[in-house]
Amino acid sequence: MASLLQVRDAIALNGMAEARQLSLQLTIPLRLVEAMLEQLMIMGKIERIKQNNPCLTGSCKSCPESSKCDRVIYRLRAYSKSS
Repeated sequence: MASLLQVRDAIALNGMAEARQLSLQLTIPLRLVEAMLEQLMIMGKIERIKQNNPCLTGSCKSCPESSKCDRVIYRLRAYSKSS
């Protein structure tokens, strides 16, 4: 079973990752990955980024691939040094 540390390390190695990608990479159920990502966000270790890929045709409402346009990506949270 993967740990929170393994999920965080996988994000660090990839730079950023989607939950589905982490599920496949670590061979753990998607729902478990999502719960672990939520916990890592609560702990302040990672952040969620919603990426919108602009549609080239402009007909997103009728596009069968429209659910692939909005993606949720996770990356390590950037920390800044206090002065």
